[in-house]
Amino acid sequence: MFKKIAISVFIVLVVAAVILLMAKNSSNGKDNGIKMIKVQKGDIVEKALAIGRIEPKNEIAVKSKISGIVNTVFVEVGDVVKKGQPLLEIKPDPTPLEFAETKKNVEIAKVYLEKAENEYDRMKKLLKDNLVSEQDYDAAENEYKQLQLRLNLAQERLALIEDGRTKIADRQVDTVIKSPVKGTVLERRVNEGDPVVPLTSYQAGTELLMLADMESLIFKGTVDEIDVGKLEVGMTAELKIGAIPDEKIFGELTKISPKAKQQENATLFDVEIEITQRGEKIIRAGYSTNADLVINKAENALFIPERLVEFNQDRTYVEVKDVKGEIIKREVKIGLSDGINVEIQDGLEEGEEVVEKPPKEIK
Repeated sequence: MFKKIAISVFIVLVVAAVILLMAKNSSNGKDNGIKMIKVQKGDIVEKALAIGRIEPKNEIAVKSKISGIVNTVFVEVGDVVKKGQPLLEIKPDPTPLEFAETKKNVEIAKVYLEKAENEYDRMKKLLKDNLVSEQDYDAAENEYKQLQLRLNLAQERLALIEDGRTKIADRQVDTVIKSPVKGTVLERRVNEGDPVVPLTSYQAGTELLMLADMESLIFKGTVDEIDVGKLEVGMTAELKIGAIPDEKIFGELTKISPKAKQQENATLFDVEIEITQRGEKIIRAGYSTNADLVINKAENALFIPERLVEFNQDRTYVEVKDVKGEIIKREVKIGLSDGINVEIQDGLEEGEEVVEKPPKEIK
């Protein structure tokens, strides 16, 4: 009987010991909710966040200098074009009144020129017989030449309306719109049959296509006023594009707006970042992007979570355990913070443990 009792007591003690050991192991360094955090070594980077998107550095709107309708489109969105490559053909589409007026101007110019030519020939004969002055002869000659130019201009306008092409001052002018630059077609804003308003000094004209060099991209975004004072042109930035999160893309801050703007009750400043290093995947215009601008960096530094630091006036403290296991305060000197971790410049060694007390319950 006694032997059975002893065995039972022994089993109870063993079970209790196992339970205590498991409880100790499962606590993971916790004691009454207290957790010990080790001092680690690594890099602390202070950053400013810019929010924006990727855009071409230069985007060009292709327009026409003649009116008409779109006859043929030679390119599609996404095509890479060379400088001088045909993009569209515009077919002149004058109104009956415009055509009639242009043709009438040619006839009138011919009549005036014929009259001036006769007068010019008459002045030649009279000058030869010394019956007119050199001044009168020069006036007749100038009048003849001016009317000759006026006729040429009227004929060129008529040819452009009728045939869609002409030659002005040894320069071929036609209705085929050519690419002004090398780039990629980003947008096509007209289709065949659409009317085209020409670009003139008093009207903007119809935008036909949008072109841009996709090898030259920039980030355009905004930075909060809290961080803008820490920024300088030339700072390194790491770009994080949501559509291609695994790509490492870097840039350089090239522009900081001197004037703030209000957006959703926040004061923001525009910034531009030129992409200097891109990944292997294609970067497309319009990608939403966040940019981390490196303000300061402490390499291979000791650090702990900033939430463990207690601030008291101009001094900073952390809580540690002494040799007896009692919690005491120790003054430390802190440095750079990234908003989560803070650099420890003095007061702690790598591997030491700092006390993290559980948050106070709200009653």
